[in-house]
Amino acid sequence: MMPFPGGLAATANGTLLLSLVAAFLYLFMVAGAPSWRRTVAKTAAVALLAVLAAAEGGPWLLIVALALSAAGDAFLAQDGERPFLAGLASFLAAHLAYAALFLSAGSLALLFGTPLRLAAGALMVLFAVGMFHRLRPALPATMTMPVVAYVAAILAMGLSALGLPAPAVIAGAVLFMASDAILAVETFLLSRESPELVWTRPAVWVLYYAAQVTITLGVLLA
Repeated sequence: MMPFPGGLAATANGTLLLSLVAAFLYLFMVAGAPSWRRTVAKTAAVALLAVLAAAEGGPWLLIVALALSAAGDAFLAQDGERPFLAGLASFLAAHLAYAALFLSAGSLALLFGTPLRLAAGALMVLFAVGMFHRLRPALPATMTMPVVAYVAAILAMGLSALGLPAPAVIAGAVLFMASDAILAVETFLLSRESPELVWTRPAVWVLYYAAQVTITLGVLLA
């Protein structure tokens, strides 16, 4: 059963299916060398979600967040420090767009008025602080402040999601944080020859794409 009315003939369902196909194809390229095919598959997966959000009349902040994420994917599909920093900046902006979207649609009263959500927020803060503490000794001097800013942005995204009544969006935010945590470990704590890369690379992609799809559908179908 498709999430939007009209079956596969509907633009929304067709766009979602193309996005899923691109994400599936990239899963087989995740450990490969940079190439135009790899870049197209990685970028298209989330770019098509932005198209879906626009076609369905979704909030403009959702469209912006997805477009910025797709740009980040295009940058991170390349090797080198400059593409990495550009990707970091794109995703930082995407997290801020998501945070603004969640704050505008949610309620701080819901976050602070529910013990379970307060506990989840406290765990997010502890996780973010602990993650940065673990990464700090391995960070180059030039990367410390960018990473601090990024951790703050994704934490803001996660906390703001807790103010929404939509469990799917909260789940997507948690998946996003998990994906970024594994990516950070992979980038700063593992060597390029580490055997752990066999599972970290696909795990990052699966969690990340699942997060984007879950957030997108959670917002559009709410």
